[in-house]
Amino acid sequence: METIVPAAANRTLFLLAPIITFTVALIVWAVVPFGAGVVLSDINVGLLYVLAASSLGVYGIILSGWASNSKYPFYSALRAAAQMVSYEVAIGFVLVTVVLWAGSFNLSAIVLAQQNLYGLPINGFVLNPLLFPMSVVFLISSMAETQRAPFDLTEAESELVAGYQTEYSSMSFALFWLGEYANVLLMCALNATLFWGGWLPFFNFAPFTWVPGIINLFIKMLIFFFIFSWVKATVPRYRYDQLMRLGWKVFLPLSLLWVFLVSGVLMWMRVPL
Repeated sequence: METIVPAAANRTLFLLAPIITFTVALIVWAVVPFGAGVVLSDINVGLLYVLAASSLGVYGIILSGWASNSKYPFYSALRAAAQMVSYEVAIGFVLVTVVLWAGSFNLSAIVLAQQNLYGLPINGFVLNPLLFPMSVVFLISSMAETQRAPFDLTEAESELVAGYQTEYSSMSFALFWLGEYANVLLMCALNATLFWGGWLPFFNFAPFTWVPGIINLFIKMLIFFFIFSWVKATVPRYRYDQLMRLGWKVFLPLSLLWVFLVSGVLMWMRVPL
């Protein structure tokens, strides 16, 4: 099928938008560790790179909505901008709590900090009573960040036809969907890496320790992808005001409070009595 550009659209930006969305979805994978030393770029500020690169994804959606010169894509782009900003703030504070506890922005170091917590043969920050609530907030926020149901208000077919993708066809349309699912898989990988031990086996004893690290990570990603799909199939779509209320009035104050709580606990633990 041919890519059709509407006569009133800005042709350059119209064609550039899906390319930006797809490209940004791929570059974040550069710092995701698939095993001990198995990472494209093991930089010390890997988590900051993830935040910076993933934040660029909104530009593709905004450009597509504006360049289409159609009201439904434009409304969708405005929704996407507000939605992504709302939940990225909460995600940022959640990641601060993980960085405080692990003592590093490096994703490989964060995974290794989850080994044998409290002397138990189990790996993962989910065992930490302070970080477990943040893992739940991060999971829900990652669904909103990727515009997955019940937070798919940018593509609400009952209100906006197909949202920012309404005027797109052929490979341009496919690039948006490839970018969306690349982001979903990325969020599955980040959930597994930040809270569930990444490439480490969840149970740190045989026969679980015999499984290669990359297989452990893929299994955890598959579990989270199932959760994403399960929620999409069972939970009705939120109204837009409910979505904004959850982001700004629930997750933002909660994650900010948790930053102070985790900081205080760590300071208390490190001060000799």
